[in-house]
Amino acid sequence: MSVDATVTALFRQEWGRIVATLVRLAGDWDLAEECAQDAFTQALRRWPTEGTPPKPAAWLTTTARNRAIDRLRRDGIGTAKLAEIAAAGPADPPEPDGIGDDLLRLVFTCCHPVLPFEARVALTLRAVAGLSTAEIARAFLVSEGAMTRRLTRAKARIRAEDLPFRVPGSEELPGRLTAVLGVVYLLFNEGYSASGGDDLVRERLSDEALWLGGLLVRLLPREPEAAGLLALMELHDARRPARLAAGELVPLEEQDRCRWDHERIRAAVTVLEDALRRGRAGPYQLQAAIAACHATAPSFAATPWPEIAALYGRLEAMAPSAVVRLNRAVAVGMSDPDRGLALMDDLSAALREYHLLPAARADLLRRLGRLPEAAEAYRAALALAPTGPERRYLRRRLAEISP
Repeated sequence: MSVDATVTALFRQEWGRIVATLVRLAGDWDLAEECAQDAFTQALRRWPTEGTPPKPAAWLTTTARNRAIDRLRRDGIGTAKLAEIAAAGPADPPEPDGIGDDLLRLVFTCCHPVLPFEARVALTLRAVAGLSTAEIARAFLVSEGAMTRRLTRAKARIRAEDLPFRVPGSEELPGRLTAVLGVVYLLFNEGYSASGGDDLVRERLSDEALWLGGLLVRLLPREPEAAGLLALMELHDARRPARLAAGELVPLEEQDRCRWDHERIRAAVTVLEDALRRGRAGPYQLQAAIAACHATAPSFAATPWPEIAALYGRLEAMAPSAVVRLNRAVAVGMSDPDRGLALMDDLSAALREYHLLPAARADLLRRLGRLPEAAEAYRAALALAPTGPERRYLRRRLAEISP
């Protein structure tokens, strides 16, 4: 493997751990990121002539730590802090539990509830996943300057609030874990089905969410909801190749199931089954069970809609929302369109700006042969649809039923 490829792989594996270690030791997020970046730059410059060290991760950590000591000494930081960093011990990567300690602290700090939700997402991508500010800004369709300000405000809030750099205790963990999983799932959803712009899918965001989900499962192996979220994302992402054709949206009913990654689907189902056996089913596990019903059905016609509707009923009881009620109405409507429409009518006030409500009504009306009403619903959905591919799909459907 070339030096460039080695450093790239190490960046993905070690960035978050190195930053987390330096944040713990120095207490300065900007300094931690700067010194970590400098260590990787030094590797690219020196390893081609000096050779890759026997323990490259330890070399990177030591180089970053020494750089932090130099910066603190130059900036006149007290000797106690310098001694603490210098005495941190050998930089060999610790055992898995040790890796988890600092990384978990970093993840939970990035996702602290005191921070605005969009700041949690941005900070996690920057500090844990190592994306540049420019990359994060492009992913969320904002200027680099705006994203820089968002990150700066988040770090300032952490300092001002003196947020503890620690893993929450057992009494805090369930609520705090929910915040962490919410960040990862929002990131995945923004990649899987973008909330705006010309592209329906932003693969980089989905890939980062999947990586973070896998990281959480490794760091929190006894938390079934972390496993449930990973299974849910894998089940959805396994169908990614069939969701678009030449940039156009392909609905589930028309997708070529031969293009789904069935090996990933089987692996995700195994992860889900292991999580469910722990007897603590939560919202992500239930959503993953619903996704598994879709992903394992041999055809759209064979989809177990009553089972899906029942799972949505359990999900609504656990995590009620108008969107969950809409999804349950769709599942009910696939077996009983008239009842599904009646359930959707009850949601018109709560979801009046949500394009998928009129789109779902249009689909059921079309299946019932009530084409003028379906056309009206398609037009309502078209007026609200946020992305180009979705608008083009709705226009095609409208054209199919228009005289």
